[in-house]
Amino acid sequence: METKLKSLATVQMGYSFRARLEASEGGDVAVIQMKDLLDDNTVDCGDLVRIDMEPVKEHHLVRKGDLVFRSRGHTSTAAILAQEPGKAIIAAPLLRIRITKPDKILPEYLNWYIGRRDAQFFLNSRARGTTQKMINKQVIEELEVVLPNLKTQKNIVELAALSTREQTLLHALANKRENYLSAKLVQIAKERE
Repeated sequence: METKLKSLATVQMGYSFRARLEASEGGDVAVIQMKDLLDDNTVDCGDLVRIDMEPVKEHHLVRKGDLVFRSRGHTSTAAILAQEPGKAIIAAPLLRIRITKPDKILPEYLNWYIGRRDAQFFLNSRARGTTQKMINKQVIEELEVVLPNLKTQKNIVELAALSTREQTLLHALANKRENYLSAKLVQIAKERE
């Protein structure tokens, strides 16, 4: 069964700042920016810029389980807030996707699904702009999402995480093998001088 994303979640544009962000040591609001989105499609909440901002409207605040969508650039993927960010907002041009039907879809599954080839093709085919590609809110809302049952979604997410971990380990092993072989070859070369 396929369902449009807009019937499963709300999509909201990040907060648009009129001026450059001014960090404040005692700032009461954290700001999630593009630089805080990691390659593993999670959000790094450890070093968020803090600002003074009052009042903050409730609908601007993000929470654990929200997705942060990269609406501009070469990749149109999302990152999940896997931990509670505290009092935090996201900055434009990022979009916040919040699940409204937790009985139908897991945030982790939607995060995985958005990164899949079919979803990427859909999003990229509707991107606007020539030098800087941009995907607007309406496009992401129209994304058709395949919806297996929650147990299957959970299994897919777990298997995808294991596959990603395997690729990371294989890459690390290949690097170690290359470094070892290179050091051995240098040692052999020095012995033959």
